Amino acid sequence: MSQDKSLFETITGFFVPIHQDGQKFVVIAFVIMLVLFFLSTSLGWIGVILTGYVAYFFRDPERVTPLREGLVVAPADGKISAIEKIRPPVELRLGDEERIRVSIFLSVFDVHINRSPVAGVITRSIYTPGAFFNADLDKASEENERRSYVIETASGVEIGAVQIAGLIARRIVTFVKEGSTIAIGERIGLIRFGSRMDVYLPPGNDALVAVGQRAVGGETVLSDYKSDEAEREARIS
Repeated sequence: MSQDKSLFETITGFFVPIHQDGQKFVVIAFVIMLVLFFLSTSLGWIGVILTGYVAYFFRDPERVTPLREGLVVAPADGKISAIEKIRPPVELRLGDEERIRVSIFLSVFDVHINRSPVAGVITRSIYTPGAFFNADLDKASEENERRSYVIETASGVEIGAVQIAGLIARRIVTFVKEGSTIAIGERIGLIRFGSRMDVYLPPGNDALVAVGQRAVGGETVLSDYKSDEAEREARIS
C-alpha cells in the first residue's frame, strides 16, 4: 500500500456516512443556511454550524459486531444510566418474572442509529404513545412515548429492546417490522434528538457492564446468556 493511499484513507476516515433518513434534514438545514447568508453573514455562519450539527447527528458509522451465540450487544451509543432488576413492561408480554434491565441514555451528541442486541426474529413490535420526560429519568421507561420489540433467538431466548423518546426527541423511526429476521448489530431504527434505549435480559442473566460506562452500539457486550458469569464490579478512575 502506498503512503499516498494510506494518507488518503486516513483523511477520509474522519468522514462518516449520513443515514438516508437524515439526508432530507441536512438539505433543509443547508437551504436555511443559504437564506441566512443572504440576510446576514453572521447569521449565515450560524446556519453553517446548524447544518454541520444536523449532519453530525445523523451520522451512521460502521461497527464491528461480535458474532458468538449468547452475546447481547448494546443497541445504542451512550451512557449506561441504570442497571436494575425489574418486571418488564406489560406490553412486552415477557411474563412477571423479574429481569435485569440495562438502560442506555443517548445525549444529543451520540450516534442515534439503534441496532439489534441479538440475532433472531422480531416476534412483537409495539408502539406506545406517551409523554416526553427527560429520558434519563426512571419514569421515562414507563411513561414516555416508545417502540418496544421482543426478539426471539434461534435457541428460543427472548430479549426485550425498547426505544424511548426523550425531552427533545419527538420521533421514533423504525426500520424493521414484526416478523422480520434480523442479525445481531443490524440497524433497527433511530430516535431523533436525545433519547434512551432499554434492554431486558433473560431471567437470571447478569449484566457485564457498569453504570456510568460508555456503550458503543453494535459493539459493547452487555451480557452473555450462555455464560453464568456474575455481574461485574467496576470503579471510576
